[in-house]
Amino acid sequence: MSAEKFGFIGAGNMGGALATAVSKSTKDALIADHFADKAQALADKLGVKSADNKEIAKSCEYIFLGVKPQMMADMLGSIKDELKAREDNLVLVTMAAGLSMETIREMAGGDYKIIRIMPNTPVLVEQGEILYCKSENVSDSDLEFFLNNMKYAGQLTPIGEELMNAGCSVSGCGPAFVYMFIKALAQGGEDCGIDSETSLSLAAQTVLGSAKLLLESGTDPDILIKNVCSPGGSTIEGVKSLEESKLYDVVKKAVDASYKRNVELGKSSSQ
Repeated sequence: MSAEKFGFIGAGNMGGALATAVSKSTKDALIADHFADKAQALADKLGVKSADNKEIAKSCEYIFLGVKPQMMADMLGSIKDELKAREDNLVLVTMAAGLSMETIREMAGGDYKIIRIMPNTPVLVEQGEILYCKSENVSDSDLEFFLNNMKYAGQLTPIGEELMNAGCSVSGCGPAFVYMFIKALAQGGEDCGIDSETSLSLAAQTVLGSAKLLLESGTDPDILIKNVCSPGGSTIEGVKSLEESKLYDVVKKAVDASYKRNVELGKSSSQ
């Protein structure tokens, strides 16, 4: 039997956020990091235990691989023996951009169960978007247990692995694009005389509320745009300006650039 259900190798921004989410469901977890004091500090904060990579590889059932794609091969190579010696249930959870489940298996040196996820930073406030797919040998009960313990991370959306790089380019990279829009919206308010703190709050709440309305109403974005615009009014003038500036093209290019980089990361990290 495994000593702990969940193990987190890497206590960086995303690994730490996921550990925080899981800790709200269970304290049955270990955390490791290249910097041991960092792992200990997070473990203390969450009420779980710190460990090292090998200990997690030996004992945990769900092992989150929270290292950069370029570091994955070396990290998995360092725990191959511990993984190979296991005879109990073991699921590797990878969040490395660009790395397929098969690549993770090759790096780990075994036909392991794999759950591949792509979370985003709003996981920190329980509003993340977590894309996921699984290898064929992950059982329904394996997946159900995993999803139940990830519920405080946000929304979990199944997606075919062939679309993971594309999905990551929207939801994984998207928060940075949204923050840029919020910053620009707030700066526009400042230019019109609003103080910076108030303008940023107005912009952020407007984006939050607009997204909530779209999701909960199920209304097409074009209709929602039309609903805000009155003929000859102020909103339509702003919309015309955004259209003239080719906002749609700019955002689509950003997603495409991120997608191409995800593909490149997969190729370079697996070589």
